[in-house]
Amino acid sequence: MFKHILIATDGSDNAAKAVVNGLELAKSLGARAVILTATEPFLGLAQADLNTIDFAIEEYEKATKAKAARILDQVRQDALTQGVECETLHVNGFPAEAIIEAAKAKGCDLIVTGSHGRRGIARLLLGSQATKVVTLSSVPVLVCR
Repeated sequence: MFKHILIATDGSDNAAKAVVNGLELAKSLGARAVILTATEPFLGLAQADLNTIDFAIEEYEKATKAKAARILDQVRQDALTQGVECETLHVNGFPAEAIIEAAKAKGCDLIVTGSHGRRGIARLLLGSQATKVVTLSSVPVLVCR
């Protein structure tokens, strides 16, 4: 069935459920897994000189790399514990687009992602990365709530 599964995580509790489900599925199918976390681009706008902005960008990048490393190290350990062959990937970009691009680039045949389950005005204002992935993906998507 599925041979190469991309599992997306942002380190949240909702994403942790997707990781658990994705790794269990990969194990049961004997599939490989790519665990991905995406860092959104720095969009801070400041009315300051360029040196201040450069410093803010550098600090943001340093912090997001450290956070991604923590997230991916934990998931790698979980995969090893379950005996699932796993590659980890940290990409910079908007999550939905990064997930879809990585799935294509890595030749994944399933995407597993979590959902915060927002409804109503919160969904309209904050958007839904899971909905974007489902809408734009050319491969099947399993959404875990």
